[in-house]
Amino acid sequence: MNLNIVSPEEAVSIVESGDRVFMHGSAATPVTLINALLARASVLNDVELTSISTYGNIDWDHPTVLQSFYLNSLFVSGNIRKWANSEYGSYIPVFLSEIPQLFDRKILPVDVALIQVSPPDEQGYCTLGTSVDAALSAVRNARKVIAHINPKMPRVLGDGVVHSSLFNTVIWQDVDLVEVDYAAEADEVTNKIGANIATLIEDGATLQMGIGAVPDAVLKCLMNHKSLGIHSEMFSDGIIPLVEKGIITNEHKKIQRGKLVGTFILGTRKIYDFVDNNPDVNLMDVSFVNDSDIIRRNPKVVAINSAIEIDMTGQICADSIGSYQYSGIGGQMDFMRGAALSDGGKPIIGMPSTTKKGISRIVPFLKPGAGVVTTRGHVHYVATEYGVVNLYGKNMDQRAKLLMSIAHPDHKETLEKAYYERFGSMAKSLTK
Repeated sequence: MNLNIVSPEEAVSIVESGDRVFMHGSAATPVTLINALLARASVLNDVELTSISTYGNIDWDHPTVLQSFYLNSLFVSGNIRKWANSEYGSYIPVFLSEIPQLFDRKILPVDVALIQVSPPDEQGYCTLGTSVDAALSAVRNARKVIAHINPKMPRVLGDGVVHSSLFNTVIWQDVDLVEVDYAAEADEVTNKIGANIATLIEDGATLQMGIGAVPDAVLKCLMNHKSLGIHSEMFSDGIIPLVEKGIITNEHKKIQRGKLVGTFILGTRKIYDFVDNNPDVNLMDVSFVNDSDIIRRNPKVVAINSAIEIDMTGQICADSIGSYQYSGIGGQMDFMRGAALSDGGKPIIGMPSTTKKGISRIVPFLKPGAGVVTTRGHVHYVATEYGVVNLYGKNMDQRAKLLMSIAHPDHKETLEKAYYERFGSMAKSLTK
């Protein structure tokens, strides 16, 4: 094994003007390499950066950076939100399951991939650690690969095994991974939503959890369940107690029975240690994990996702606040559709009834410019802290009444007025 180990500055020196650079994401965000690359802004121009979801302390919006780099993001995470909504960046609407195709089919040719990996074994094989997602495709398609080998990156089994001979340059640094504690983010409203969603989950169900505090709150309410499985875009610390208590067994899954299946992990050091060299965990390419045809083969798939707002007919905006790009399409529709097609499956949108400023998330009409991620033809269950309703098979009038029933009391009068204005004579049935 012959590794070309250099400094971060030397490692990124192989990036040239005009290159498209893929950045590994989530807990695997190679912050050291990214910061070293941005520090070269004065000698580079027209470099395009692309990624799914980056985390960590990165100085994106320095004036010299904006002059030399353009952000073409596949998902908008918090630390790039300002950049993605500026004249120096943009967002590519795409299902998470289809991002590898952009690289494989050269729709987005990758010149350089910046990745963070676990140390090589005796044969020289590393793993992509906590994030396989589309990084595997980026590595396979990149002309050059720059790797940060980090002893603190867990060795995670599955698709993300890459040989160190693929790396053009390497840095070897012991650095803490980014951590997110979703349990600490939970409040009374979140816990009520979690409890409401938990009432829909049956023994033997296969779970998918989106990002955020609500999925973690759901998991806390499943301590009396049996024989649950995990086939999820991501998972976090909340699964650990359920695995330890023998509640998550994966025994009824049809796809990779007995395995916890995901495409990336984001949480605290506890989950990173849990997945390290764990034969019960498989992180797979996102084109497999998020394939709705694969998802539907598992029994009783429960897909738990979130929304920014929902209109009275069931249109789900989950990626923008009006025209301001807040996040992305991600894998929501991959799993909402897969769960709907699963035998006994339940696609669920869980959200607080209001924003932190007290604005209703259940609205007569979506904001101008808002993106519809889940259409009203795909929506089924919607949960807030005030209950759960099922919109599937319901007409527009019925949907509006159901959604009003789980809206915040402070906003029901406004919603009822909008209901009467929109549905006219049909509104006679409001109190029935």
